[in-house]
Amino acid sequence: MTNNKPRLEETTITRKQVWLKSIIAFTIFILLGLGGWLGYNYINDQPLVGGTPKTLRKVLRFNEKVFTKVFDTANLVKEYPLSAAATKVRVNGKDGLEDSVDVNSWRLQVIRAKGDTLRLTLDDIKKLPKKDIVFDFKCIEGWSQVTHWAGVPLKTFMDHYNLKNQQQLKYVGLETPNKKYYVGIDMPSALQSQTLLCYEMNGAPLPLNQGYPLRLIIPVKYGIKHLKRIGTLFFSNEKPPDFWAERGYDYYAGH
Repeated sequence: MTNNKPRLEETTITRKQVWLKSIIAFTIFILLGLGGWLGYNYINDQPLVGGTPKTLRKVLRFNEKVFTKVFDTANLVKEYPLSAAATKVRVNGKDGLEDSVDVNSWRLQVIRAKGDTLRLTLDDIKKLPKKDIVFDFKCIEGWSQVTHWAGVPLKTFMDHYNLKNQQQLKYVGLETPNKKYYVGIDMPSALQSQTLLCYEMNGAPLPLNQGYPLRLIIPVKYGIKHLKRIGTLFFSNEKPPDFWAERGYDYYAGH
């Protein structure tokens, strides 16, 4: 008859191994925690660059360089049928919409160069070829929603108003009429065919809280870049000011 009862020596060795592994694991846990705490304090004590500790801002800029190089305007964001579009569209912020707006006096100011500004009415913009898009609008808060928008592609708009020289610059800047919200967009993303100067949502004029009378829809970017109620549009080789980048977010904000 075989005795399967473990010998005392084997049991003792096993317990020692468990104890040793527990000590090693606990030590690693303490060291990792200490390293994380020291790293956090190191980063937190650094000077802020664009609202973000210097090291983190360097990481964001590195990511931006990588995404900029691989971005291709020919790669389109997935589009959906009209039936998939939400009827109750979420609002991803109201910055820049604090003041009332009168479409009769509102003008889109397009600064072609210093001292050379176009001032366009909504009717001027509506005369250009219209494009509809139904896509998955993504917010940095973690939600997304399939939504339906319509307007004139920014590329079509720039071609029509002979802004070809401006298309050679690196950035487009946009700001609300009250200048309380502003974004900077890299030119390749601005010229992507799905980027719209948008004046309709779900087949009707934009609601006030969605940027009436004109907003930006740029499907390759997160919602923080979709500026509502455009007042001014300009072009630059230097990064234009950007509301959320100044508060620590990624300037590129692509997905």
